[in-house]
Amino acid sequence: MNWYLKSFNELNIDELYQILKLRIDIFVVEQASIYSDLDNKDRQEGILHLFAEEQGQIKAYLRLLPPEVSYPAMSSLGRVVIHPDARGMGLGHELLKRALAVIDEQWPNNTCHISAQTHLQSFYNQHDYYAVGEGYLEDGIPHIGMERAAAKG
Repeated sequence: MNWYLKSFNELNIDELYQILKLRIDIFVVEQASIYSDLDNKDRQEGILHLFAEEQGQIKAYLRLLPPEVSYPAMSSLGRVVIHPDARGMGLGHELLKRALAVIDEQWPNNTCHISAQTHLQSFYNQHDYYAVGEGYLEDGIPHIGMERAAAKG
């Protein structure tokens, strides 16, 4: 398994295609959530794309967003996705562990806020996230706001 951290402009065409296809296959098709995945954040300045590739196929992906892109004064991560044939092997934990190391290095003074699918709350709790506020529907799926304290607080 090879891990990569790239800006939008560093992604090659095949990587970008696989990332978008994986996100659409899971979030739009598998989860039956009709929404526009292309939200113009992917290519903004400072956005980072973290992914794992094995034998030419992307197995895990998420994007990291600097403070102010999605939330005032808070960094974020999103579009967390594991390829169906790579589930159940701990890849999600490894992906998040690597992402949090980047967040702690890039934005150590900022809380990280995420919009988590409610059924994944315990997963994020294992990585020091805690629920904030009430649950809500996002694109027809129950979500909850979660935050992780800044590395330097």
